[in-house]
Order: sequence, then C-alpha cells, then structure tokens
Amino acid sequence: MNYQINPRVISPPAANYSHAVLSTNPEKIVHTSGVVPVNVDGETPPAISDQADLIWSNITDILREAHLELSDIVSITTYVVSGNSLEEVMHSRDQQLGNHKPASTLVVVPELANAEWKMEISVVAVK
Repeated sequence: MNYQINPRVISPPAANYSHAVLSTNPEKIVHTSGVVPVNVDGETPPAISDQADLIWSNITDILREAHLELSDIVSITTYVVSGNSLEEVMHSRDQQLGNHKPASTLVVVPELANAEWKMEISVVAVK
C-alpha cells in the first residue's frame, strides 16, 4: 500500500504532488528509465504538450506490461529542456494522474540526448 506523506509542519507542495510516498509491503516495484517522446514509428512530435502526452502514454504502456497502473506511481522525475513551457508539462501530468499525487521532481536541463526531445520522465511504481 502507498501512502502520501505531507507533514503539516512544513510548507505544502508547490504543485500537484506529495512531498513523499511511503510504500508498505510491496509486491512489485518498477523503475523506468527516462521515458522519451518517441512513438512506435520512431517519430517525435514537435510541441512540448504533445511530447508530454506521448510520454505519459508510453509510461502507461510500460506499467500495463508490468500489470501496474498510473495510480501505482510513487515517484516522478521530469526533465525539461530550458525555455520550454513547464505549465504544459505539469498540465499533462495533472490530466493523466487526476487526484493521484506521487512525489515529484521537475528539473530544467540545458539539453537531452536527442535535440528533438524537449523532455523525458522517469517513474517508480509500487504495488
């Protein structure tokens, strides 16, 4: 079982995430690599909002393969190339996760491994 940890004695999270997630008695733990905005045909959409949505679709497929769901995610690390809209990235995350609030870190970087990629996301999921 996964429990959100948001102590009242510290400042609340700056967006839709939890400060921490406690996992007790896990059956499965999945750590993804950085999931990139590339579809099955090897194509990358140009808009960061489309890249974000594609990454979340890829993450959903990875988790499904492990018999897990987005609601099993306990931690997210998002890397966004400097100069891109953080709001669009967070909006996509919020749309996909709804009320689920895992721990989350957003890092702005100068570049990623492929110049077409404006972002990538890695997650940890626990069930």
